[in-house]
Amino acid sequence: MPVAAALAAISCGGTGSRTAAGTDYSVYVDQYIGTGDHGHVFMGANVPFGLVQLGPTQITHGWDWCSGYHYSDSTIMGFGHMHLSGTGIGDLGDISFMPVVGQVRTTKGTLPDPESGLYSFFSHDNERFRPGYYSVLLDRFGIRVELTATQRAGMHRYTFPASADSRVVIDLSHGIGWDTPVETYIVQESDTRISGYRYSTGWARDQKIYFTAEFSKPMKDFTVSDGLEPRPGTSLTSVNTYGQAIFDTDDGEQLYIKVGLSPVSIDNAKANLNAEIGDWDFDRVSDEALAAWNEQFAKIKVEGGTETDKRVFYTAMYHAMVAPSVFSDLNGDYSGADSRIYNDPSFVNHTTLSLWDTYRAAHPLMTIIHPERVPDIGRTFLNIFAQQGKLPVWHLVGNETDCMIGNPGIPVLADMVLKGFDVPMDEALHAMVTSAMLDERGLGLLKEYGYIPFDKDPEHETVAKGLEYALADWSLAQVAAKAGNEQVYDYFLDRSKSYRHYFDKNSGFMRGVSSTGQFREPFNPFRSSHRVDDYTEGNAWQYTWLVPHDVHGLVDLFESEEAFVTKLDSLFVVEGDMGEEASPDISGLIGQYAHGNEPSHQVIYMYPYVGQQWKTARLSREILTTLYHDQPAGLSGNEDVGQMSSWYILSALGFYQVEPAGGKYIFGSPLFERAEVNVGDGRIFEIIAHDNSPANIYIQSAKLNGREYTRSYIDYADIVAGGMLEFQMGPEPSSFGSAPEDRP
Repeated sequence: MPVAAALAAISCGGTGSRTAAGTDYSVYVDQYIGTGDHGHVFMGANVPFGLVQLGPTQITHGWDWCSGYHYSDSTIMGFGHMHLSGTGIGDLGDISFMPVVGQVRTTKGTLPDPESGLYSFFSHDNERFRPGYYSVLLDRFGIRVELTATQRAGMHRYTFPASADSRVVIDLSHGIGWDTPVETYIVQESDTRISGYRYSTGWARDQKIYFTAEFSKPMKDFTVSDGLEPRPGTSLTSVNTYGQAIFDTDDGEQLYIKVGLSPVSIDNAKANLNAEIGDWDFDRVSDEALAAWNEQFAKIKVEGGTETDKRVFYTAMYHAMVAPSVFSDLNGDYSGADSRIYNDPSFVNHTTLSLWDTYRAAHPLMTIIHPERVPDIGRTFLNIFAQQGKLPVWHLVGNETDCMIGNPGIPVLADMVLKGFDVPMDEALHAMVTSAMLDERGLGLLKEYGYIPFDKDPEHETVAKGLEYALADWSLAQVAAKAGNEQVYDYFLDRSKSYRHYFDKNSGFMRGVSSTGQFREPFNPFRSSHRVDDYTEGNAWQYTWLVPHDVHGLVDLFESEEAFVTKLDSLFVVEGDMGEEASPDISGLIGQYAHGNEPSHQVIYMYPYVGQQWKTARLSREILTTLYHDQPAGLSGNEDVGQMSSWYILSALGFYQVEPAGGKYIFGSPLFERAEVNVGDGRIFEIIAHDNSPANIYIQSAKLNGREYTRSYIDYADIVAGGMLEFQMGPEPSSFGSAPEDRP
């Protein structure tokens, strides 16, 4: 067991594998995984899909600190109540609390001198964590910090040394990454309560979060300052507001703080806090957080594999449930995409929708193991559409960031409709059609030319945009077909074939095309210039395969099926210079296949479409066992809000959804000997891989519910109906799924 996992187990109740509620899967969760290299994952205490992610924020800013924490760093400047996990842009870090001893400078400080600001050094040896709990020792002050959380509230337990000047600094100034405060407010309401808000701008342009905090003992004093400048009184509105709650403490005395959040009001923050935490029993809250995680982990029970496999698997489940985040109060209030306040207790509003990433695996996984949450996500989408005039692209704390390309909200919403979730089909179809017919982000050019010419779009990335729009259009067309709207179906099915315009038969690559139909010259399929060429975080080798909605149509663009296979085989062996301007997201390379970035995630699952399922088996097992591991650098790329981990979870089960909507899951190579998947309403889908081993990675034959099963894919309806899928595994490639009638 890695040191982190061992310490986490020791600090949180021993190493036993069972709790009062059943199996304790948390012993397999190592939150250090992904905190190194470029994983960008959150470290701290939270519950599944919670608004609150309460954890440390370090003083360093930069791409590898998008979550506020990186394993290489040894500083902490505060414990913010909101963090991102696995993004390429930094934001949040809001409502930061920092316990200190003595007077400190109310600024984050600079290295290497902690006296220059708030921060303290710490050691990983003194960190402890488990899902829903985080603890660390602040070396500078000798204070042990413990944190836990509910969906809308956080709870702190600080163990102080003896001091007549113990303090808790409430920092409303600092955020993470792009975040900049606009207006911040704090007020002391009593000797045990403070409240306030933080308005900021950054990646989310109009961010508002309200809070209230209750202390377990009376403050002997409370002071406020505007940055480094003290201000009179016990309330302050400014850009850079700080408050300091001051106490006398005995050696080893524990101070408790309960903090409620709301995107709507201070009163709602109080109501959320009172309902979700109530008393001062920190251990109860922590245990309930752990139970909430174990309830979710238990939705997939795996047997076999190695201990490392299980650590990676259940940590992946943890990472896949940090977001989407709840973004409404217990009374149904929420802040809409138009910044207006709405009330609708009939659903739970969500945010942190990284859809360009998550439409590929995270949402298809959610439809299997979190079906109870899907209708709320669908209602969130439709409300966002009503409030901003289009479906979400990348929504953060109620703001449309328009980050990344395409119309990724369309395949997610279409997938819900096609799988039969309680999402109104006519309303969804209207939202999709309206979003797809706008003139923004290259769509106007697509309507005019039938593709997006590189010489007409000043924002670049035309090939990537065009391919993403094509798969969204196909998804929309499938919903139109289900709704019986032939006119909409025909139009968008035709538009979904626009990918053909970018394909150069001579080179066998997707290439930028001018308004006169000429391919861009010069052309080098290896070269990449981050966000300023024809591709998005990739090159021609990687983007030629982004046609998940029409794999057979893509095959037809090549001279033959054999030519397609030869080209696809080459992807995993060719090497070339991407250039100094290449995107750092191009990582996790096998040849030019880049597992560290999402546009490649469906590629290995294309082989079954041409009758070579065994190649998918070989590559999926290679990726599962070499590009994921249980160390801080255990992710081969940015976590991307659960997508990297969701790919792992689905692939470890033995399948992956390639088509962006509808539920056709293509077989790979199951990692475990047995998996029981709780698909809801008491139904269990069991996957058994007979004779599975590191050598026996190839499917020889299959059975579904005891009957011979020859197809190289399975439908969503068969998964969620419950039952048993059995694979017979072996050491050599087989002809399983190769017959034309057995291919997806």
